[in-house]
Order: sequence, then C-alpha cells, then structure tokens
Amino acid sequence: MSKLHVKKDDTVVVISGKDKGKQGKVMVALPKENRVIVHDAAMVVRHTKPRQQGEPGGRINKEGTIHASNVMLVCPHCKKATRVAHAFSADKKVRVCKKCGKNID
Repeated sequence: MSKLHVKKDDTVVVISGKDKGKQGKVMVALPKENRVIVHDAAMVVRHTKPRQQGEPGGRINKEGTIHASNVMLVCPHCKKATRVAHAFSADKKVRVCKKCGKNID
C-alpha cells in the first residue's frame, strides 16, 4: 500500500492546477489512488436528483480529488509550505518540517 506525505486534517497549499495557491484542509486522503480531497479546492459540479424528501436536487458544487503530488504540506509552526522529512523519536516515525526542523505529528 502506498503512503502519502499528507494526512486527514493537515493544512495544505495547492502547487499546480487551476486552484494553484489555494490553501485548505485535507478532508479525505485516498492512499490507494494517491489522491486527496481539499476543502474548497478543485470544485466540480454534480447533477443530482433529489432522493429523499427535502433533499436538494439540481447542480451541486462539491470538492473533487487532487493528485497528492500537486499539494504541499503547510507547517503548523512556521506557516510555510514545506516538504516532509521523516525522523524517529521514541521508537516512533514522525514527520519533520524541512524548513524549521520541528515535528509536524
């Protein structure tokens, strides 16, 4: 199973594509497809029928998936977009910011 450099609830910035420069939180990480869903990025339109009483139908805007290589993690300490290094602390593998050197996990 492939691993991603981002996890659910991480803050990321989109580095390529139509939403380049947007920042948002990872809502869903899909490691098998190597894709992520970022809040308010890669919006797509779905045409849906109302299935239950009171459910809206018509054109619904929702977030689409973005390839994981097109997003970059934002360090919670230095607030900069950064690559992720891995280090061991107390027999546990943790993610480390390449810019400031602090633990992300």
